[in-house]
Amino acid sequence: MLSKTYIIAGPTASGKSGFAHALAKQIGGVIINCDSVQMYRGIEIISASPFADNSCLPLIEGECHAKRDEGELPPVASGDSPPQKGGHKSFCEINNVPYHLFSVLPLNQQISVGEYLDMARDVYNTAIRSGTPVIFVGGTGFYINAILNGISAMPAVSDVNRKRARDMVRDDIDAVRELLGPGAPSDPQRAARALEILFETGRPITEWQSEPRTGAIVPDAIKFLINPPREILAARIPARIPGMIAAGAIDEARKMTDPSRAIGGAEIMQFVRGEIDEPTMIANWTIKTNQYAKRQRTWFKHQFSADIIIGNIPGAADLENAKNMI
Repeated sequence: MLSKTYIIAGPTASGKSGFAHALAKQIGGVIINCDSVQMYRGIEIISASPFADNSCLPLIEGECHAKRDEGELPPVASGDSPPQKGGHKSFCEINNVPYHLFSVLPLNQQISVGEYLDMARDVYNTAIRSGTPVIFVGGTGFYINAILNGISAMPAVSDVNRKRARDMVRDDIDAVRELLGPGAPSDPQRAARALEILFETGRPITEWQSEPRTGAIVPDAIKFLINPPREILAARIPARIPGMIAAGAIDEARKMTDPSRAIGGAEIMQFVRGEIDEPTMIANWTIKTNQYAKRQRTWFKHQFSADIIIGNIPGAADLENAKNMI
């Protein structure tokens, strides 16, 4: 018996995490992360992970029951991650909803899209064998694209070229974008991936990506797009930053091996080093997040064919409508 599968996508701060949780509660589903930053343990606050306000995380042995008041759309942070490496458990629970592939990687570990697909496929196959509905949730376009369409074969990259690319991205992202040429990724992680492929093979990553794709997990999922108006996101994004700072985002940034891994990390470290004051840090963090949300919205507009579009911050009525449509 095959389970139904859903993908809930949308830009950061759109409310997709809360909507996914509420839907999972209603249909008895499991949630699989498709946010690349929320894969990492130790930056739950900066990444706006559903586990940002919980000490119980997937790397802790055994199942975890995070403490949070329940509601129709619970206050889960909106963000907008073979068994995972190291042999740790890949899931935790929030109000009895299993969450998979959140906070499962150490901050110093790199992961390719292919490796993510292997991890997600393991979880997915286990769920569908038992007839359990699966809900993918996140805002990372290249993860969502890979889930639906698979990926092109990519060459192995040496540790030397991987480190060389990461160091160059960290030191001078503008030089990297100039080297990569038109269409260079604006996201630091994607830019580093493109650069390491170029270093390794002498061919741009776009040539490799044009090769036939294989490995799609679920080509026929029911796809939701949570897409509130830009002005609503522009208000929600800065409103949550003070709370993230109060919750410990600065301490998280101090522990990051590469602060550019998550939006806000580099800005926080500039503040920590005394290069900017706190209002400037918040302003720059807000700008970077708004820019990221714009890129996400553009990707979803052109690359994601949604079956159901929710054009606001989702609430109970949207959940009820979704249940009637699926």
